[in-house]
Amino acid sequence: MGKPRILLVDDEPHIADVVVYMLEEHGFAVETAQTGRQGLERFRSRRPDLVILDLNLPEISGFDVFREMKQLAPAIPVIMLTCRSDEVDRVLGLELGADDYVTKPFSARELTARVKTVLRRAQHGADPAATVIRYGPLTLYPADHRLEYFDTPVVMTRAEFELIRALVSHPARVFERDALISRIYEPNHPVTDRTIDAYVKRIRQKLQKINRQVDPITTVYGLGYKLNDRLDAMPGEESAAP
Repeated sequence: MGKPRILLVDDEPHIADVVVYMLEEHGFAVETAQTGRQGLERFRSRRPDLVILDLNLPEISGFDVFREMKQLAPAIPVIMLTCRSDEVDRVLGLELGADDYVTKPFSARELTARVKTVLRRAQHGADPAATVIRYGPLTLYPADHRLEYFDTPVVMTRAEFELIRALVSHPARVFERDALISRIYEPNHPVTDRTIDAYVKRIRQKLQKINRQVDPITTVYGLGYKLNDRLDAMPGEESAAP
């Protein structure tokens, strides 16, 4: 098995040099890009195992690059880098589906540890022996983070997939937001209840584009979220979307 492939997109050479050196010392193969456009080109041509993405990039903003990458390959994890310490930027990055967030200045050793953690989490979810999970019209393929709803493929970020996976795996359980956070992220990860609410909103939007007859996720006020029981009775229905 080859070395894990990392794509580092950062326009500050002195930072990139240190990060590349540290990652290569720990057994990673690293490719770099200095602009958002270069980053997207290299992402399209040679799919990496993980992306380290600076948000403050020339030509194309890091947020726009991130959105494009997630459209192309939603299961590839992304760690965001930024010199901005504002909480709004951090929350926005996590709500968009970033797997982790590191604020400049940072320790290259700490970033390397974050890379290892995110890759380990992604590889665990990509276990080829993982069982296909079905509930009514929902079919989840954990091996490649793939979901189908009424036989229609749905593009999801890793975080969205892990959230719906938790609900489908335990359809009778009401999940508090903290419990869902623990399913998606490592302990003490900087996320909030607001982040989980944003994930649920996006999942609802994606699934209701396919079938508007039912809200797939039930809000249990004061507690959290659970899968809608009605889904279990409608495995054979056709899409109701126009």
